[in-house]
Amino acid sequence: MTLQELRYIVALADSGHFGKAAEACFVTQSTLSTQLRKLEDGLGLILFDRSLKRVTPTPMGREVLAAARNILAEAERIRAIAGHNRDPMARTIHLGIIPTLGPYYLPGALALVRKRHPSLRTLLREETTPQIVAHLLEGDLDAALLALPVVDEKIKFAPLFREPFYAALPADHRLAARKTLQASDLEGEKLLLLDEGHCLRDQALDFCNTRASTLREEVRATSLETLRQMVGMGLGITLLPALAVNAGSRSSNKGVVCRPFKRPSPERAIALIWRKHTPFPETFQQLAATLKAGLPVEVKPA
Repeated sequence: MTLQELRYIVALADSGHFGKAAEACFVTQSTLSTQLRKLEDGLGLILFDRSLKRVTPTPMGREVLAAARNILAEAERIRAIAGHNRDPMARTIHLGIIPTLGPYYLPGALALVRKRHPSLRTLLREETTPQIVAHLLEGDLDAALLALPVVDEKIKFAPLFREPFYAALPADHRLAARKTLQASDLEGEKLLLLDEGHCLRDQALDFCNTRASTLREEVRATSLETLRQMVGMGLGITLLPALAVNAGSRSSNKGVVCRPFKRPSPERAIALIWRKHTPFPETFQQLAATLKAGLPVEVKPA
């Protein structure tokens, strides 16, 4: 049994057609058929039902295929490990990111990363902080971009930047005429917040509740754009991170004004995190250095 034979049966299972599978494997149809028969004879199994219009794995064939896919994936991993020794950025990483950062930061950041590291491939997953941390520790993610703090001895992080918060107000709000605000100005206001699990919700409550104990929180949303729309409708006020302030469309910003806070102003610290004992720490160290070298103008260096 060879890896090439396993590639043949996976290609046949995926395409359901000998000709298409041979084309995908860059061999003739007769070569693929011969190698498949050789494999079946060696195993003493019929892996595919050839009597149907679409070539279909037999019940036993499905089990062999599942094992074959795992073997091929591990073989690819071995190649990736070998390639990493030559170039730590020549690999694929699964990158998590929080929803309050992704739409506003990723487009520019990924453009820079692709320019400087064309061999690095990123597969993205947008989730809340608890989900990201869990998937990182389970190995489903390789790294993530999120807001600190993240307290876990198994995680290493590289701070990237500090992002200020702005107060988003209805255009006709009593505070809209002011150039800057302070936390005490929000006392008694209805605060629009993200739903449970979003770290921005906790950060907003921490800032406001610490210094404005009479704050009323009555409405929750699932995205910053929903909050922005609700502010524009006059339903309350909210806090927006700096990168999101100017990112809204003209229609979503209609009826909304954003005002900075006086010092000490609220802000969040954004970092790249990864597992402390990852086999490829150089990849994430270089990625963090690249991200820090091209920060948006709205944020402050960490």
